[in-house]
Amino acid sequence: MSDSTEQSKRGIMGRILPKAKPPKVDPTANMSFLDHLEELRWRILKGLLGVLAGVLVAFFFRDFIIKELILGPAGTDFFMYRLMPIDPVELSLISRRLPGQFFTYWGTLIITGIIIGSPLFIFQLWAFVEPALESGEKIKTFLNSLFITFFFLLGVAFGYLILVPFAVQFFTQFVISDFISNEFDINEYFTSVAVWTLACGVIFQVPVISYFLSKVGLLDPDIMRKYRRHALVAILIVAAFLTPPDPISQMMIALPLLILYQFAIFLSKIAARKRKKELEKAFGNQSGS
Repeated sequence: MSDSTEQSKRGIMGRILPKAKPPKVDPTANMSFLDHLEELRWRILKGLLGVLAGVLVAFFFRDFIIKELILGPAGTDFFMYRLMPIDPVELSLISRRLPGQFFTYWGTLIITGIIIGSPLFIFQLWAFVEPALESGEKIKTFLNSLFITFFFLLGVAFGYLILVPFAVQFFTQFVISDFISNEFDINEYFTSVAVWTLACGVIFQVPVISYFLSKVGLLDPDIMRKYRRHALVAILIVAAFLTPPDPISQMMIALPLLILYQFAIFLSKIAARKRKKELEKAFGNQSGS
């Protein structure tokens, strides 16, 4: 076979299977594994500075945070009980261990500091992760971290304002015998409130995760639609477990979670469509060159 024929076939194959263009700027191309670890270490340290600043802010407003926020759902005058179909009862809180109130005091300030400092911490972590997904422009990094922070804080607000009051009153009023009185340890109460609140912040990352996984081609909106009934059943089970046994309370928990899942499908569809256009543009430019 002549050289001219070989080059002709290579040219045809080149047009059929165009090579993807490498990114113009890859800031991590020349970084070793240890360099990545070093960058991650500094990113985490900078994020922890934001958490430390949040703890200092929480310490300054410690009386309000402890009395009104952490102990608020324990009283019958908590403002959310006026908006919910709940007949609240007073919690009986005790401290069974010598350093019980000490741990609750500083635990409250640290958790509050984490929530206050979460925007900076999320920005630093995302600035480290984003170059692996796409070209990391500063404005894109800022907007994406703002996107993640918004859903985290929205979940925290949902957990504290909706889930915590329902759960606290449910477990307070749940009795198996009149001979047993519900007296809750302050550490257990604080741990439960903190876990429920932060867990909702993590759960509300479902739209964020679906968007970025769809953007890199690891998730498809059709898959989420296919398993929507399974997600609905799981949501109803969670709502039934965490709320009093009445349909109104369960729907107040289940409906926002269902809307969240549907919104995640919507974002996945947008990301998948955007990825498809980018691929078509890239292959179109290659075939036209």
